[in-house]
Amino acid sequence: MIKAADEFHDKTTRTNQLWQTDFTYLKATGSGWFYLSTILDDFSRYIVAWKLCTTMKAGDVTGTLELALEASGCSSAAVRHKPRLLSDNGSSYISGDLADWLQDQGMDHVRGAPNHPQTQGKIARWHQTLKNRNLLENYYLPGALEEAIRAFLGHYNHRRYHESLGNLTPADVYFGRSDGILKERRTIKERTLKQRRLLNLGRAA
Repeated sequence: MIKAADEFHDKTTRTNQLWQTDFTYLKATGSGWFYLSTILDDFSRYIVAWKLCTTMKAGDVTGTLELALEASGCSSAAVRHKPRLLSDNGSSYISGDLADWLQDQGMDHVRGAPNHPQTQGKIARWHQTLKNRNLLENYYLPGALEEAIRAFLGHYNHRRYHESLGNLTPADVYFGRSDGILKERRTIKERTLKQRRLLNLGRAA
């Protein structure tokens, strides 16, 4: 296992280099509490995969990771380096079953220092953002709760701009569209400034 202090001396520089994971609690009014397991890409803040669970066991973690590896293409044998996993020290994350599974997958595991939630600040922020939206509504059945999560996830990944990402969406960064979008923005800005200068010169004449 790698120490979080060593891992975060150098920031991530690409997608699928480090994945943050954690559970959070969500309630379906007619069915009780559920546990949302999420995999977040550290570099882009993109939610790679998620799973609504009835427990918080190692099997729930590996199930979410399987979805993430498949969705990201990292399950392919052609991938040279699997993402490292960052988690807290919850019982599901320190279990021997998870350690064995990660070893079989060729994935390193980073665990944050106890009582230091800033290490996983990005996924904590995602969960808080989701809960702030979720608490505005009551979902009676888990299916309705799951559908609400899916709908908000589409907004978060593809339409919600992040100042920390240069006002790009997580999907823009994760799928490598950043340079093209920023170049287009600069071109539009330069064109707009040129048109304003010409307009001002015309008025002055």
